[in-house]
Amino acid sequence: MVSELILASGSRFRRSMLEAAGVYFRVIPSTVDEPTLRCQITEENSGVDPAQVALRLAQAKAISVSVVHPTAVVIGADQVLECRGQIFSKPVDHVDARNQLVQLRNTTHTLPTACVLACNGQEIWSFLARPSLTMRDVSDEYLKNYLAAVGDSVTETVGGYQLEGLGAQLFAHMQGDYFSIIGLPLLPLLAELRHLGIVPT
Repeated sequence: MVSELILASGSRFRRSMLEAAGVYFRVIPSTVDEPTLRCQITEENSGVDPAQVALRLAQAKAISVSVVHPTAVVIGADQVLECRGQIFSKPVDHVDARNQLVQLRNTTHTLPTACVLACNGQEIWSFLARPSLTMRDVSDEYLKNYLAAVGDSVTETVGGYQLEGLGAQLFAHMQGDYFSIIGLPLLPLLAELRHLGIVPT
């Protein structure tokens, strides 16, 4: 019998999406060492699909928390950014964020976004979305002003932008599910939670 739903993520964006949808859950962030695991995955296969990196990280997060809370259903999620064959991580500071934005401008990049449900140490469901975004050819001055306006929040998301805020101004086009771009394929997740009887039908 499932006792509760747990989100294995400290992301305020994922938490806000679930809360806004009326889902009752507890937050217990995974202690998985993401940078180390990401390096292990890419070193195992230099040509690994970025989507598989996101999926394996989401699996690791969900399973690690579900082992400690075996009667819960645990949500694990991860997102990577891929552009011109390069996988990006969250920027560590403003300088790193600016470098990422310079590489992304006037190009189209993908945001492989994975979601996994686990129970008692086993994966029970997974979903993978591959939205893409095309950034405008913004000027250096525009990027400088953007970074000044968003402040420290620039390090919270891969690519250094937040589409639900000022980051929307950076883009000319997007393709795919909006919720997945924000970091969680919410509609497929809700459908599965209904199927499992965790949220009302």
